Amino acid sequence: MSKTRQSLNLTVQTKTLRLGFVPLTDCAPLVVAHELGLFRKYGLRVSLSRELGWATIRDKVIYGELDAAHAVAGMPVATTLGLGSIPCDCVTALVLNLHGNAITLSNELWRRGVRDAATLREEILQSRGRQTFTFGVVHSFSSHNFLLRNWLSAAGIQPDRDVRIVVVPPPQMNANLKAGHLDGFCVGEPWNSMTVEARTGWIVATSAELAPGHPEKVLIARREFAEKRAGQHEALVAALLDACEICDTADGRDEAAAILARPEYVGVPEAVLRRGLSGPLDFGKDRVRTVSDFCIFHGHDANEPSGDKAAWILQNVRTSGLCTEPSAINFQLGRRIFRSDIFEKAARLRSSTPNPHTNETPLEPHLAHV
Repeated sequence: MSKTRQSLNLTVQTKTLRLGFVPLTDCAPLVVAHELGLFRKYGLRVSLSRELGWATIRDKVIYGELDAAHAVAGMPVATTLGLGSIPCDCVTALVLNLHGNAITLSNELWRRGVRDAATLREEILQSRGRQTFTFGVVHSFSSHNFLLRNWLSAAGIQPDRDVRIVVVPPPQMNANLKAGHLDGFCVGEPWNSMTVEARTGWIVATSAELAPGHPEKVLIARREFAEKRAGQHEALVAALLDACEICDTADGRDEAAAILARPEYVGVPEAVLRRGLSGPLDFGKDRVRTVSDFCIFHGHDANEPSGDKAAWILQNVRTSGLCTEPSAINFQLGRRIFRSDIFEKAARLRSSTPNPHTNETPLEPHLAHV
């Protein structure tokens, strides 16, 4: 090997990757990979950066302050098209989880007799001219926005006419509900459960019920990073695939809850985190039940950024009215952004490493190219 090649490999292996996350239960694969040494197993140095919300994640990815990040599944599409930000070509080679969200409503709506979307519509009609109800979502191009809008629309509530929908960072949902700024919201765990725990709201529906199999969070990266540092990118996806598999086991979910409870990660009680990881889920108002598929990290072909997952995101972006040029949202765009080819390379890389459930010594770094 030439001295130049040796120098390049040394640079790749020692350069620290900056990986962002928002404090949510479904950041578990990133945190577990970091804490269990799975990044080191693939020769990576990774620094995790906790961010308040998705706008910060997006901007830091665009401007290169983060190399990759935990992101809502619609973000790579919106960022590539320049919807809500400057355009920046982004890709995803990994779906981190399916489901994991819920719609939570205020105690005041319960007091008024609201129990589901149909009774919410009745309350909206009765309050017309006196009150406009406000609902929070975490990002305009998140599944939360799509799920909430579809839930409202199915009951005959027009999202752009009958209610107000605003963007609020996930950790701030409960405080805004308690203060009366919101009448409800759609958010990922543990923020629904924290609201139930605080007795300021109750869960009316889960995303597993509303859109079975929907992609939730993905790993976002700039196309430039994915191409110029392909070895690191593929190793990163492989490490996170290991972590996703661990997080989908009973023991892994228990360990994830204990780690996420730490203040540098999510920082809420472990018992509350367990509700969205292993259940049972407390819906509030004396309703507790098990939702076995509430959040899926690895099973059901969860992780491949496949055409059907891309299609779900693209269809919802198109029908949301958030893109002024719907023709730009097409099959070719989906293939450019949702990179099954990179996912397959990472899967092959995994096959040459020890099983994450064993105690075998990690292999040497697998960074074959820059």
